[in-house]
Amino acid sequence: MSDNHGNTPAAWTAVTLVLAAFVIGGIGLMVGSWVTFWIGVALAPIGAIAGAVMSKMGHGSQPRATTH
Repeated sequence: MSDNHGNTPAAWTAVTLVLAAFVIGGIGLMVGSWVTFWIGVALAPIGAIAGAVMSKMGHGSQPRATTH
């Protein structure tokens, strides 16, 4: 557990990319552009992967040391 509540560069990057993916996909649906919709669909897992990679690179939360 960590005390940062997801306030890390990895979390912000993942959330921003996935949010952009949903916005792009939603716009594609509203205007009837299937290409735009599928670009949004493809961007969502890219955001999740980018967040995971950044976390592994040390830009995520650091585990809190436990004392017993």
